[in-house]
Amino acid sequence: MDCNILATNRFRLISGLNQKLLSMKKSLPLFLLFFTTFLFSQERELPHYLTKEEKAMLQWYDWTTHSSFDRGIGEPPAEPVRHMAEWEELEALVVTWRQYKPILTEIIRHAKEEVKVIVIVAPSGSNSQANAEGTLSANGVSLDNIEFVTAGSNTIWSRDYLQNTVYANDVEDRYFIDWVYNRPRPLDDVLSDEIGAYLGTPVYSTTEAPTRLVNTGGNFMSDGLGTAFSSKLILEENQPNNDFDAGPHDEAAIDSIFSMFMGIDRYIKFETLDFDVIHHIDMHMHLVDEETILWGQYPTGVADGPQIEANIQYLQDNYLSAFGTPYRIERIIQPPGFGGNYPNTNGDYRTYTNSVFINKTILLPYYEEQYDTIAYRVYSEHFPGYKIVGINCNAMIGALGALHCITKEVGVNDPLWIVHQRQRDISDNEQWGDYELTANIKHRTGIESAQLYWTIDTTSAYETLDMSLVDASTNTWSASIPHQPDGTEIFYYIQGHAVSGKSQFRPLAVPTGGYYNFSVNDTPTSVTELSPIVIQDIYPNPASAITVIPIETNRQIEGKVEMVDVMGRLVKVLFAGQLPIGKSNVFLDANDYRAGTYFIRIKTEEAVFSNKLVIN
Repeated sequence: MDCNILATNRFRLISGLNQKLLSMKKSLPLFLLFFTTFLFSQERELPHYLTKEEKAMLQWYDWTTHSSFDRGIGEPPAEPVRHMAEWEELEALVVTWRQYKPILTEIIRHAKEEVKVIVIVAPSGSNSQANAEGTLSANGVSLDNIEFVTAGSNTIWSRDYLQNTVYANDVEDRYFIDWVYNRPRPLDDVLSDEIGAYLGTPVYSTTEAPTRLVNTGGNFMSDGLGTAFSSKLILEENQPNNDFDAGPHDEAAIDSIFSMFMGIDRYIKFETLDFDVIHHIDMHMHLVDEETILWGQYPTGVADGPQIEANIQYLQDNYLSAFGTPYRIERIIQPPGFGGNYPNTNGDYRTYTNSVFINKTILLPYYEEQYDTIAYRVYSEHFPGYKIVGINCNAMIGALGALHCITKEVGVNDPLWIVHQRQRDISDNEQWGDYELTANIKHRTGIESAQLYWTIDTTSAYETLDMSLVDASTNTWSASIPHQPDGTEIFYYIQGHAVSGKSQFRPLAVPTGGYYNFSVNDTPTSVTELSPIVIQDIYPNPASAITVIPIETNRQIEGKVEMVDVMGRLVKVLFAGQLPIGKSNVFLDANDYRAGTYFIRIKTEEAVFSNKLVIN
């Protein structure tokens, strides 16, 4: 799309809105007229949530006024498409230059080392390109690998209103998908078209009947294999008599639209949370691979904790991953705000799940060191080799958003796609021969070869195994690591080579030390059939604040996690219910207890397991 046409349409959009406001001048309350003047002049900085003024605007706001200025194609792509997962290879990261500029500066500083950073700037004023360049340079950020797109905007919350990357036939032509933004912020709602025009990528929009649909990027995640997740906000905002001139669509119609535009064939929707005002899932969960979800965890009974646990149980009771396995549930704390207040007592909605994948780097929200160190450790253990960068988000979290909310990824134009179900720990090693590992590997030109690299010592060289194409219809490649003695830990990664010459690793962070790993009949502290549960080392220990109790199970099992004193008297039930298979975490706040020695014990029908905890 010609940029001059975009500029003309943008002028028409603003002019049309101004004319509409003037025509309504006599009927609008003065405070609304004042508000809209600020909104459309792009000077007011708005929070992530709807303000009181915006809620009032919904009663008269004409959504078709700005939708008519969308340049996107108002019908789904002709070919089957696949929505990319966030951990896939990126070409660019997009941000909108507005408030929270110190945070944007740090995002850009680290993102540009991995990808091109596209910064949307205003034509003039405090959010202009000159302002952005000056701020970045003054903070020691060079301007290389940064590109600027001049366009009007209303807010910084680009996750919600910018484009979604899909690929035709899994790995072929790149398209962008644009939804109707669920805010009366018209300049934001057309920015996907600006990015599409800038990158020369077609934009398909759900702005036209009968597929007109409202959604936001913070309330959508997918596994890259056709499964997506949202809260039930997606149902509420597209039901009859909604405020957005969308649909109306029932759930079946919504699922159909996502299938046509996004390639989603299974759409899992969770109950909304009471204290998460915006009802976006990225505030409390993050899909981190095809079968693993990182979930925020509150102390028992606190804030949105009960509903989060109910949503996890709903998922485990009703769905398997795309690999046909139970979803692996990893826990990470939802830390309290300053003073120890959680959202149910007016504390900030702090979250560590609002992180951002940028190829080999992960940007992680930070708040306070005592909690940040725990979050850093959780991410580091799950993503070895990735550069994990903490960015302080206290200035913005009160507006109900963090790093994920103000960034939007752009998938590469030429993806080499590797799907792999990582091997987990093996408890019955004597029943295994060699360890066969498979991966589905695709590229538009075809795959010429693939290798599996493995070692039992990451300080030494990896051995190379050539993978064989075992199923051309599914692009499945396979290789087998030789059988190893009990107690061995094996590290490995996969590389694919396209006919075009392009190569790719899984995980992406291989060049910086990334790998997958699994153990075979580990030491006696490992989980075996005779010992279904192990409490790993509690940390920090001694403890004085938020404390992590790592647990490992070899199957889903009912149990209680209790804190007892040295006399064996119950102090607190920390968890009661079904412990998920694999590794998970239970948290406690040591500030709630007197200094002394305690024991953390897990009770199941089969046995009792315990570990010592010292509180300072």
